[in-house]
Amino acid sequence: MKNNFIELQANRRTIYALGKTVNESHADLVTLIETAIKNAPSAFNNQTTRAVILFNQYHDQLWDMTADRLKSEVPTEAAYQKTLTKLNGFKAAYGTILYFTDTSVVKQNEADFPLYAANFADWSEQAQGNAQYSVWTALAENGIGANLQHYNPLIDEQVAKAYNIPANWRLRGQMPFGSIEAPAGEKEFMADANRFKVFE
Repeated sequence: MKNNFIELQANRRTIYALGKTVNESHADLVTLIETAIKNAPSAFNNQTTRAVILFNQYHDQLWDMTADRLKSEVPTEAAYQKTLTKLNGFKAAYGTILYFTDTSVVKQNEADFPLYAANFADWSEQAQGNAQYSVWTALAENGIGANLQHYNPLIDEQVAKAYNIPANWRLRGQMPFGSIEAPAGEKEFMADANRFKVFE
């Protein structure tokens, strides 16, 4: 059997040591990210995922805002310094993708398909996962590292104001990306017997 996709999956790892040595143009990166999201599947093809791609000062602004916001949440100065070190690692990346769900589409689907109304919020989260994984894997194929963060909903208000985000877009994740400055560690897998069942 062909296993090119399995190799791509194995190549996609969570990379925390990110840098700014990226040779691709902004235009090429935007095209890659947008195309990966557009081709990611969603329930009813309702395309609920939205994305904002940040470079340069806009990328820096996001992580500075996050640091400011978390200062009031972290209990001690020592803990905040640890948090700040982590956030500076994300800021050291080349750019960040903000992922959103368009809640107006979810609500419209709930109204249009009442039989499945209870499922559309869950399905929009599945669409998020599909889109994020597609982008992450596409970046990895091009030698670009990434990781996925979830500082929402703490930073929702600041993000909406800074980047003129529509009120119906709900922040779901932040993906800093950049050059791979250090590889990921070994990945451990749980026993297959505890994870899979096969009936033949």
